[in-house]
Amino acid sequence: MSVPLSQMWTVATYVLGQRLRGRSRYPLVLMLEPLFRCNLACAGCGKIQYPGHILKRHLSVEQCLAAVEECGAPMVSIPGGEPLMYPDIGRLASELIARKKYIYLCTNAILLREKLDAFTPSKYLSFSVHMDGLREEHDDAVCRDGVFDVAVDAIREALRRGFRVTTNTTLFDGANPLRMREFFDAMMDLGVEGMMVSPGYSYSKAPDQEHFLRRQRAHELFRMMLNNPKKRWRFNQSPIFLQFLMGKHDFECTPWGNPTYNLFGWQRPCYLLQEGYAASFRELMESTRWEDYGRRSGNAKCRDCMVHCGYEPTAVNHTFGSWRGFRDTVVATVTGRL
Repeated sequence: MSVPLSQMWTVATYVLGQRLRGRSRYPLVLMLEPLFRCNLACAGCGKIQYPGHILKRHLSVEQCLAAVEECGAPMVSIPGGEPLMYPDIGRLASELIARKKYIYLCTNAILLREKLDAFTPSKYLSFSVHMDGLREEHDDAVCRDGVFDVAVDAIREALRRGFRVTTNTTLFDGANPLRMREFFDAMMDLGVEGMMVSPGYSYSKAPDQEHFLRRQRAHELFRMMLNNPKKRWRFNQSPIFLQFLMGKHDFECTPWGNPTYNLFGWQRPCYLLQEGYAASFRELMESTRWEDYGRRSGNAKCRDCMVHCGYEPTAVNHTFGSWRGFRDTVVATVTGRL
């Protein structure tokens, strides 16, 4: 695993503090969407299918910071849309760093090279670059030729300037496990700090509805992809979550672990589903019918979901919820075996 020790310590003490207070529901990562606008139109994305007048809007920095303070999570993920199109992204990142929040700025990297001057390298800031495989697979996933090469060039420049860089990869049906192992090698050769992987979620508004992974197929793919992982591979996520993807754990979703705040407020129940909004974080936590979501609820929209924003918090809770969970995490972290 590749998470810096300072970040691991911050998360561990935060989670243990929540448990000591007897809280069973608490946020781990705030998914902060300052805008929905993007410079790509990926076939599997359901986040940019808004009318033009919505895509032109964005949150103010003050609204973003108020949500961060209200939520209190130690980590902030800034997805979108494309957050590098947010006009105040440099100021927002600086303000979050000043508050010692660990930031994952999720970007397709098309604008990364030209925007780097707006940022200062920090242990609190990581550019999480969307990379859905090697050149052919990635360019096909984002529906535009040449994006892979642009992203690789931007990653090299960001690393040269001393920034933390990770990758995030969404996999769909038809992904080739051998090609993905080659991709992991390529990202390690490139020098990124770590990689995140997750099966895609079947957004109802996404143009491509044919290639979302179903649960059993996802387990098969991740087993073939992650069995006997190379020691040089570094993943920027819980090893227990990776084992869950491989079918070694039967977890339930923790939708409140990664709450989402965007133009419309606090999104119910999670980053992936849009079933209403709350005016405050407290209202989100106290009035959402959490029992209506997750695989065991019988909700058809949750049946095949295995996405990290729902299950990574479950894996973290498992780590600190029992000696066995803690032991399994330590063993996987130290040995690299999944």
